[in-house]
Amino acid sequence: MTITGLLGLIFILLFFGLMIIAAVTGRRRPGVHFRSIPAFVKLRRSIGLAVEAGSRLHISLGRGTITGPESAAAFVGLSMLDRMARSASTGDSPPITTTGDPSLAILARDTLKTAYQEIGLINQYDPKLGQLTGTTPFSFAGGALPVVRDKKSATSILVGSFGPEVALLTDGAERSGNLTLAGTDDIAAQAILYATADEPLIGEELYAGGAYVQAGAMHSASLVAQDVIRWMLVASILGGIVVKFLGLDSWLTRFLGGL
Repeated sequence: MTITGLLGLIFILLFFGLMIIAAVTGRRRPGVHFRSIPAFVKLRRSIGLAVEAGSRLHISLGRGTITGPESAAAFVGLSMLDRMARSASTGDSPPITTTGDPSLAILARDTLKTAYQEIGLINQYDPKLGQLTGTTPFSFAGGALPVVRDKKSATSILVGSFGPEVALLTDGAERSGNLTLAGTDDIAAQAILYATADEPLIGEELYAGGAYVQAGAMHSASLVAQDVIRWMLVASILGGIVVKFLGLDSWLTRFLGGL
């Protein structure tokens, strides 16, 4: 194994260990508070209003595969879908999800079915609530537009891997007067969402989605672990500055080279 691979493995094990510690201590000391993100505040409000008014949540998970680099965004979307389906499925118009990848569509349907089972409404589950609207960028967006423009749809939640085609979805939501909460892992699409979505999720806010909708203890623990890693990186940078300032960098280089 190369040095780079070894460092990567150490980092993964360290991060996973921090998550376990944070999850255990979080159960013993509940009440961890995260900074307020307006998008998630409005999301909780819109779920309540959807149930009361009989309107529908549209949750789009994008077109990212579950085996590629964009899988992280896809799994965050699935976690949020599970939580929102449990909260909003008791209304007159249950939430509907759209995807642009066959494997992700299967997982989305399974997530919806599991949510209905958990809340005791499996007899009301309809497989049509999980739709594969297209397998190419613009066929996916074009197929999802009728759901966005549906009069029953009051809120569109776009969480996953999107490209520039996401502009079609946000434009359709704006024309219909729907609230749009959106986040993606694609830089170009992030720029579009910042300009067109009502509540864009910027950068790491996307990956915090599971924690903010209370999808599980490990989601909250991952945020704590990220903060610890950040402070460790800050400490290492400051330590490097001190070593350089004291002129110990050449000695440190010889010491590490001898290991």
